[in-house]
Amino acid sequence: MEAVGAIVALLFVLFLVLGVYATVKVVKAAKRGVDRTITEARRTVEDTTLRAKSFAQTGSAGELAQLRLSLRTSMRATQDVLQAGAPDDASLKETLQLFDRLSVHGHELDDELRRLERDPDKAALAERLPALRERTEQITKAADSLRWSARDRARRFADDDLDSLSTQIDMEAGALRHWTTEPTPDRTAAPAAWPDPASAPLPEPAPEESEAARRAAQEPTRPAITPPGARVAYPWEKKAKPESTT
Repeated sequence: MEAVGAIVALLFVLFLVLGVYATVKVVKAAKRGVDRTITEARRTVEDTTLRAKSFAQTGSAGELAQLRLSLRTSMRATQDVLQAGAPDDASLKETLQLFDRLSVHGHELDDELRRLERDPDKAALAERLPALRERTEQITKAADSLRWSARDRARRFADDDLDSLSTQIDMEAGALRHWTTEPTPDRTAAPAAWPDPASAPLPEPAPEESEAARRAAQEPTRPAITPPGARVAYPWEKKAKPESTT
């Protein structure tokens, strides 16, 4: 009984630990989902605010909002493209590392632009705007270059795969239509010429006829009519007188 009780207690503790572990995992996943939702909502609100400021405000404040909006849009689009393609393409992992280094400069610039939005010294802000504009263009240009290179690479792989697939489909279609590749007789060609009777080979005689012909060749040739033999002279016959000559 003590052994049974110990086994039951052990199973209870095991199920309890598994339940706590599963609960913690679910809570963490839910927390990540909530944090992701809050971050996206905050980002959407901030982008909408910057877009409104860039249209509504004029001067340095409107230009700062435009620079921040351009920077954030370019960096976010590049990040989405690289993160989506990195699992399938190992070369994009190095590109993603370069983007992470570029993101450090992007976040520093975004924070600086956010602080300058609340700066009351408009004259000093106007003096710094050319340098801020050049810095923003440099970062966005680098991000755009990485993004378009990754897209061109993905499209190239897709085109190569499509070409290979089209070739295989054409070969398979040709194999399925194998009867169309069989040669057909040419009915328009001229008929074969008849052989010349003089040069045509004689038919071989049958075995019986050949044997009879060989025997006939061995026998002497007999004339068609037997010639008369020498006339026999009888004793009671008178000798013919020779004709007299004059």
